Amino acid sequence: MAELKERLRADMTAAMKARDELVKSVLRMTLTAVNVAEVAGEAARELSDAEVLDILTKEAKKRRESAEAFKGAGRTELAAKELAEAEVLARYLPSQLSDEEIAAIVKAAVAETGAESQRDMGKVMKLVQPQVKGRADGGRVAALVRAELS
Repeated sequence: MAELKERLRADMTAAMKARDELVKSVLRMTLTAVNVAEVAGEAARELSDAEVLDILTKEAKKRRESAEAFKGAGRTELAAKELAEAEVLARYLPSQLSDEEIAAIVKAAVAETGAESQRDMGKVMKLVQPQVKGRADGGRVAALVRAELS
């Protein structure tokens, strides 16, 4: 069984015992998303840690986007709840790269591919994405690649 999935289950059990409703509900929703992904498709199978990590990343991104939408609509209490849920999920994600670290990876990729203009962005992104997967938001990476190529 995937270690990350086991850790999520153990932490959910601990949250239930501690009566921590926020952590319990977030982990329950996340484990449900993992279970749905496991039974989706042609054959039910157990997900690897990398696949569980992808689901965690998507769930965290959903929370951040919802928080932004709620802030824009003036619903600060709902935005705060979404951000708190995103913080719970962040405990299970690898540490995020700084803009400087991403910029260094982008510069190396531009040099390696010989990219010169915006038309070469796909080549650069193809090299950069595997290196930053799960550790940087795609939008941030794309913005830094655009800045480097302009």
